[in-house]
Amino acid sequence: MSDQVLERNGVPVLVCAADGPVLAGVQDALDLIGAAFTRSDVVALPASRLGDDFFELRTGLAGEVMQKFVNYQIRLAIVGDITERLEASASLKALVHESNRGRHIWFVPDLPALDAHLG
Repeated sequence: MSDQVLERNGVPVLVCAADGPVLAGVQDALDLIGAAFTRSDVVALPASRLGDDFFELRTGLAGEVMQKFVNYQIRLAIVGDITERLEASASLKALVHESNRGRHIWFVPDLPALDAHLG
């Protein structure tokens, strides 16, 4: 499956394929934003496409990526089970909790959970 724009709960979402390239840096985030720009309001990125550097907050990659999405006003949903990573990092758990309370960046277990955020 390739990345495709689908309507989810009335909102155009760029649903990224699970077998796509790993988001390894800020340029990868900008490429996703470019792919979404004018076509969708949200990027749904499988958690499996995020490397360890994203989830190890000390690297700063998560913050940089998330800020790019906020700056370009494209919402980002990280889709998938990250339970093990949350159990290993109190900082990541706090980031996910705060992000999910907001309107721009969400961590959701699956696409139906994303639909609930979009509703």
